[in-house]
Amino acid sequence: MGKDIREDIAWAQINRDVLKSLESPRKLYWVIIFAAMLVFSVGVGCEIYQYNTGMGVANLDNPHVWGLYIATFIFWIGMSHSGTLLSAILHLMHADWRKPIYRFAEAMTTFSLMTAGLFVMVHLGRLWQFYYAVPYPNERWTWPNFQSPLLWDAMAIFTYLSSSVIFLYVGMIPDLAICRDHLHPGWRKKLYTLLALGWEGTDRQWRNFRMTYLTVACFLIPLAVSVHSIVASDFAMSQQPGWHVTSFPPYFVAGALYSGCAAIITLFIILRYVFRFEEYMTLPILKKTVRLTFAIAMVWTYLNCIEFASVWYSHDQVAKDVLIQKATGTYAPFWWAMIFCGSVVPFAMMVKKWQTNIPVMFAVSLLLNLGMWLERWMIVSPTFSHGYYPWTWDHNQWPSMIQWGIVFGSFGWFTLLFMVFCKVFPSVSMYEVKEMVYHRSLELKKKELAAKGAN
Repeated sequence: MGKDIREDIAWAQINRDVLKSLESPRKLYWVIIFAAMLVFSVGVGCEIYQYNTGMGVANLDNPHVWGLYIATFIFWIGMSHSGTLLSAILHLMHADWRKPIYRFAEAMTTFSLMTAGLFVMVHLGRLWQFYYAVPYPNERWTWPNFQSPLLWDAMAIFTYLSSSVIFLYVGMIPDLAICRDHLHPGWRKKLYTLLALGWEGTDRQWRNFRMTYLTVACFLIPLAVSVHSIVASDFAMSQQPGWHVTSFPPYFVAGALYSGCAAIITLFIILRYVFRFEEYMTLPILKKTVRLTFAIAMVWTYLNCIEFASVWYSHDQVAKDVLIQKATGTYAPFWWAMIFCGSVVPFAMMVKKWQTNIPVMFAVSLLLNLGMWLERWMIVSPTFSHGYYPWTWDHNQWPSMIQWGIVFGSFGWFTLLFMVFCKVFPSVSMYEVKEMVYHRSLELKKKELAAKGAN
């Protein structure tokens, strides 16, 4: 239990285990695929109905012009940050325990961003209006307003998505070559041959690969922090009560890491069983991920307390009223549920025997993600229902079933993309696990030689 992975796993066995996951996962995989398609189809049906009928069916009006759509957009943007950001940071820190799990974490980043992008279109209602907002030279003389935080969002998210895809793809090239060389002829072999870019594993290729991967990792760390800081600026730069807070950028970054780490635990447990990765996604690795999540949860809780204190002790009475309304008004059950799931439930991670208890950690991770989704909702809706103008007070608008259907559909869309990716591409990095096993075996031999020398 003390080791992240066994030192005696043969390299050929690593290839066989990972390649087997591409061919024959457990039957639960198909159950998840069917459930994801069902949930996604519900979201598609709701979007088609909203498209044909109009935004009125979403129950959005003035002042509630955002609702669940923008709250869920922020949630998916936040969840995307942990995978690539933590992978890049742990890569620079030479943390070997990341190697069996970083691939699916990076895939989670890519598909979270793709899911978040859908909500921009969904929130428009009439999708063709997106054409009139595209900044390119034309007869309409439409040019971007670089002073708008919304433009910052678009530029930052597009840059982060493209960089994350590059980071994910570059890291897969040696494994794609392994798949190309070991699978039988067919469409998969042709796909892997195309994507492997002629990889042969020469010294020159490995040197260029290491340098490229390190360069992209160094670029992604400040980019990931800046992207969610920009999303936070959408709120902090406005004059709305409860949003005009200087701690929002670090608060959003911590929340992004928090929700991402909780999602990594959830997906870790699912993939460990579905694809038979018990030898690679081990309990010691789960324990380290859980402890990292707990540390980030405490940072998020601290920043939450700072936000509450700065509002409570300020002279902004309107912002204070919004905070009181969150705790005692219509949204109070959801606000307290956010506090419980986000700040109280993480203390379950302090119990050592629970840190490697699969059912307990799975339930905890789901509660943490529920808390982080509620946190995004509590940022958006209470401010709109208790703004500066008295006519907005107590104008609480409960989201319609159309909104809920599209939100649930986004989870089906993400799950479908993620599970298909793990079936088509290796979700465990074979070459890095081999490096990990090799380094551990060297350490073991050095200890044995040292012990013999001492005797």
